[in-house]
Amino acid sequence: MAANYDIPTPKKRALSLQIDPKLFEKATDEEKRQQDVMAKSTTFFKDGMRRLMKNPLAVMSMIILVLVLLVIIFAPMIVPYSYEEIIKVEGVRDKGAANLAPFEYSAKEMAFMAKYNIKVFPHIMGTDELCRDYFIRVVYGARVSFFVGVFASIMVLIIGTLYGAISGYMGGRVDLIMMRIVDIIYSLPDILIIILLSVVFRETLDLSKVPLLGKLGSNMVSMFIVFGLLYWVGMARLVRGQILTVKENEYVLAAKSMGASSREIIWKHILPNCLSVIIITTAQEIPSAIFTESYLSFIGLGVSLPMPSLGSLANAARSGMQSYPWKLVFPAVMIVLIVLAFNLIGDAMRDAFDPKLKQ
Repeated sequence: MAANYDIPTPKKRALSLQIDPKLFEKATDEEKRQQDVMAKSTTFFKDGMRRLMKNPLAVMSMIILVLVLLVIIFAPMIVPYSYEEIIKVEGVRDKGAANLAPFEYSAKEMAFMAKYNIKVFPHIMGTDELCRDYFIRVVYGARVSFFVGVFASIMVLIIGTLYGAISGYMGGRVDLIMMRIVDIIYSLPDILIIILLSVVFRETLDLSKVPLLGKLGSNMVSMFIVFGLLYWVGMARLVRGQILTVKENEYVLAAKSMGASSREIIWKHILPNCLSVIIITTAQEIPSAIFTESYLSFIGLGVSLPMPSLGSLANAARSGMQSYPWKLVFPAVMIVLIVLAFNLIGDAMRDAFDPKLKQ
């Protein structure tokens, strides 16, 4: 007869050194899942992106921006018109194609389609007063706005971060002198400087031979120079204020005691801890630059003709606003979508990456 080895474990007695068998029970599935969550490691960027993707407004704004980017990148490959092309039928300018409504054809285009039994690519947003396709002009105007916004934010990021980091880390007299320079730059009128620079460039420089700058014109070149000279001061002040707090921490003192140079301390120990301020400010600078370019183009200080801009398209549509209101609606809606989407993403990034707002 087989022996029975299933002997019950005796209960633990008070004041006894006997080991409690309950300590060796198998973990439940819930305890295992909790342990996996507790053991999961992450980084500052991953944690911020995880919280950013939980914001529905930010996700919706990113979807809108992706759709706009896809349109402005691939639309010129599909639409057979260019931003400066005047519509012609059988090699002759079609004067009846001026100020067409969206998806409307002129009389010559309809006759051409009936004669040859072919389909002409539709004018999605109609045409302007010079018989040019309006959709492709809005697309190129959005390209200019995106280019200006990204270029300005990169300049603000590089110049403002370096200037603010040096000023905040050095402190003392160096910080005092550098901040007084920032105060002087703050007092300079940006629009006046853009006007003066554009006049000087127009009279002294021939930008027509430069591939990209020749199409943008002297106004846009002067705008980029003003962005590089004036618009970085806000970033510099924010980075400087953050570094004044971070540089007093113990790990900075430890790096100094180990012989690390000032450059290594700034790049490896201080700036990574200011990353939230840098990311947020850079994201919020893009819509500011786009709006600045739009209103400067609206008053005639934007890109040179025939290159379109959303601001210049809106300005040209003012004269026929009662007769052709869609010519003002399309560029205005595009400006609102781009600027609002970037603003919502910037606010969401502030909530996601700012350690003080985690709760």
